[in-house]
Amino acid sequence: MEGYIDRTFSAVKSKHTSEETLQKWRDVCGMVKNPKRRFRHTANLLKRSEAAAMRRTNQEKLRVAVLVSKAAFQFIQGMKPTDYEVPEDVKAAGYQICADELASIVEGHDMKKVKFHGGVSGLADKLCTSTTNGLPTDRDSLDRRQELFGINKFTEKELRGFWVFVWEALHDMTLMILAMCAFVSLIVGIATEGWPNGAQDGLGIVASILVVVFVTATSDYRQSLQFRDLDKEKKKISIQVTRNGYRHKMSIYELLPGDIVHLAIGDQVPADGLFVSGFSMLIDESSLTGESEPVHVTDDNPYLLSGTKVQDGSCKMLVTTVGMRTQWGKLMATLSEGGDDETPLQVKLNGVATVIGKIGLCFAIVTFAVLVQKMITRKVQGGTYLSWGGDDALELLEYFAIAVTIVVVAVPEGLPLAVTLSLAFAMQKMMNDKALVRVLAACETMGSATTICSDKTGTLTTNRMTVVKTCMCTNVKDLSEEGSSTTLSSEIPASALKILLQSIFNNTGGEIVVDETGKREILGTPTEAALLQFGLSLGGDFQAEREAPKVVKVEPFNSTKKRMGVVLELPEGGLRAHTKGASEIVLASCDKVINSNGEVVPLDETLLNHLKVTIDEFAGEALRTLCLGYAQLENGFSPDDSIPTSGYTCIGIVGIKDPVRPGVKESVALCRSAGVTVRMVTGDNINTAKAIARECGILNENGIAIEGPVFREKNLEELHELVPKIQVMARSSPLDKHTLVKHLRTTFNEVVAVTGDGTNDAPALHEADIGLAMGIAGTEVAKESADVIILDDNFSTIVTVAKWGRSVYINIQKFVQFQLTVNVVALVVNFSSACVTGSAPLTAVQLLWVNMIMDTLGALALATEPPNDELMKRNPVGRKGNFISNVMWRNIIGQSIYQFIVIWYLQAKGTEAFSLDGPDSDLILNTLIFNSFVFCQVFNEISSREMEKIDVFKGILENNVFASVIGATVIFQIMIVEFFGTFANTYPLTLGQWFYCIFIGLLSMPIAAGVKMIPVEN
Repeated sequence: MEGYIDRTFSAVKSKHTSEETLQKWRDVCGMVKNPKRRFRHTANLLKRSEAAAMRRTNQEKLRVAVLVSKAAFQFIQGMKPTDYEVPEDVKAAGYQICADELASIVEGHDMKKVKFHGGVSGLADKLCTSTTNGLPTDRDSLDRRQELFGINKFTEKELRGFWVFVWEALHDMTLMILAMCAFVSLIVGIATEGWPNGAQDGLGIVASILVVVFVTATSDYRQSLQFRDLDKEKKKISIQVTRNGYRHKMSIYELLPGDIVHLAIGDQVPADGLFVSGFSMLIDESSLTGESEPVHVTDDNPYLLSGTKVQDGSCKMLVTTVGMRTQWGKLMATLSEGGDDETPLQVKLNGVATVIGKIGLCFAIVTFAVLVQKMITRKVQGGTYLSWGGDDALELLEYFAIAVTIVVVAVPEGLPLAVTLSLAFAMQKMMNDKALVRVLAACETMGSATTICSDKTGTLTTNRMTVVKTCMCTNVKDLSEEGSSTTLSSEIPASALKILLQSIFNNTGGEIVVDETGKREILGTPTEAALLQFGLSLGGDFQAEREAPKVVKVEPFNSTKKRMGVVLELPEGGLRAHTKGASEIVLASCDKVINSNGEVVPLDETLLNHLKVTIDEFAGEALRTLCLGYAQLENGFSPDDSIPTSGYTCIGIVGIKDPVRPGVKESVALCRSAGVTVRMVTGDNINTAKAIARECGILNENGIAIEGPVFREKNLEELHELVPKIQVMARSSPLDKHTLVKHLRTTFNEVVAVTGDGTNDAPALHEADIGLAMGIAGTEVAKESADVIILDDNFSTIVTVAKWGRSVYINIQKFVQFQLTVNVVALVVNFSSACVTGSAPLTAVQLLWVNMIMDTLGALALATEPPNDELMKRNPVGRKGNFISNVMWRNIIGQSIYQFIVIWYLQAKGTEAFSLDGPDSDLILNTLIFNSFVFCQVFNEISSREMEKIDVFKGILENNVFASVIGATVIFQIMIVEFFGTFANTYPLTLGQWFYCIFIGLLSMPIAAGVKMIPVEN
């Protein structure tokens, strides 16, 4: 079976599966009992094709708009202004432009309209906003604005109510056939035996169908609620906005036209808008236009479209259009209906269900044929083959119902749905453990991970940075003591201090703002925040330093260049460039240095060696080192030019401390014991990286640390030998990370999890089996490329995700083992009994109850087991592990043989063993068989909690769901036998008979324990 499933259903991967492959496995499934339920959590390929068509239309429209805009721009000056009349309701509200006009400006890239309305500042005035202070924050004006211009939310799929799930559960083909059987049984029964005796069998089946439907619907509805809560979490995106003159972090769904939004590299543009001011803005519009080339956004091309991504630079944006008026909003409404891809495990279990379903169908047909043949033979022998009455019709109907019910039991429709149940449960629990799963498949794939490539900053370390050492004007100073910063400012010559503060406060991606309460807040990355705090401690004034010079050009930090720069026009005249970045890279671009007297002197070999030794010392103490430099631009500078990369004067070097997170060392050790290799991939100095890696337990004597530039130069043969040994990669570029991940996956067949926080990490996150983005430090681009978002940026959370992933995989294996055992026994018992005795011991109603125990209730009990520490003491499954393992087959076969022997013994010798006689003896015997069979399943369910361990009771009471399901199953079984015998074809049992049934079930546990001792090759 495993081989067939691998060949037919293993083409679906955890990521990037083609729609052709997705359609192929659906076609292979063939006959499905309930397509609505079976394929509920799979991608809607029809809706996806509709979304793709809409995307192509959008791309063409926008492409044409851009071309027209470019052509029209040439003639704007000579054109007559556009006629535009402000609608009366807009005028009455105090605005001079309506939502439709605003939408047409950005969507149509209409520069003529922009000019007509007075440019961006004119549009801001017409929207009653300020490009400096943003919107006023009084509630009435915001409500009025929202009423006129709309809210920044997209149309979502309507939430399905409980009765929709009931309706879908009723679509089960076998249940519909059974309902028809019940209807015919009612008519024939009442016609022959009268009311109420003739209605009992039919009503019993109807009641059983309703119970199955409502239990199934309740389980499915609860799952949908869990997914809805998780979807809400996925959509929580915040952005920096200026309102009432103050910067706020607020949800993108609260944005209104007129808001001033601050965008930076890695952000997703949250609404349609216009560029107000900024530098080096590069926008990736491929999600809308399909164009791979990034677009430069400037005053001449100010259009920013919702859903596009900031590839480089930073800017302020005036929001013009929100929600469903944007093209992105219309596209998202269609895309949301496409659904997520199904997971590999779901597809594989669909395969298992299909194979067993076909076997079950054959058994059902043969069983029905055998029962009918036995009946006809009996009538022929009795000479009544020409005489057919109502009783014969009811008997035939009962045989048909048994055959249909065998299909109900045999087709394990719950298998693929158990995956979804387990994943939904795990995803909700992981949310509590600070991990948000964006892609369903990542949850199960993480359990197979063999390698984790982790960032250093913020993941292994706390991301709370402070400047603790400096080398200013060639003098090294330790700042760990209180008041040392004040002493340093007095030790640095005044001219050097002035340049240093100018560098810190102008060459930065951060900002210092004051909130409504007057409290000072530092915005920006932890590295920028540490430097800005250092500048403040030296007595610097952020606002004064920012206002004095005029910014000519900004080049934001780039993980490829490892540096950032700014060109300033000084108040006293002249141009100055500042640079900051990786110490060895910036130092290599310096040819001068400021000495201890504040003089600029040539950077000779002695001074250069002194600075290099200082960098190595700082790095050896696990400090992140940055070098600051400046250059006077004597020959002028054009904003179109690149900032120079040489001829700088070194101002100094700073050492920034970022402590290792508590618990990381233990988590790395746990990964090692679980057979998962942890590798550090960082942009930091190699000595800093090695020091942190040793502290975390990542780097040992068997591994190597390598720099990105060295790694890049290796050929394929060298990489084949090198890659398995790499434990630390320093000064790596995003391309290096991508290359490492690709080699690990393709050459070494590893299942790779990768962490990332920057925009440039997106390719590696996309390439990896599991992309893990950082929730705090991560950009929106990185989060969108990721499968899981680590909300607290903590490495220990990644280990928790791996543990939950393994738990999902093991839980599904337990459930499959349990369900296949029930399938095998139920099929063989009813088939063999039909062949030998001409009757089936388990009736349609009883089989429906067994189906519910093994399907919905079994999934609830076994698929929701929480993870334990033992899971991290075994090796990962990896890419090639068999899902239905030899251990599972051993347990299934051992338990099935025991149960079959017990049931067969009861059938053959039960009457004698229990001294049964009288008219009800057959009914009592069948009740004993049914009761013993159910208790075998109850105790087998407990045994299935562990596939290899003898102790199956450990932690059983900690799992409330499991304990509740077992308790409910036992209570309902007692009620069915003792009180609902009329409908369920059972007879109340004596205390001794109850003891025997429970003992038979309980005996399955030591049998299971004994079977587990049989060694098998796994």
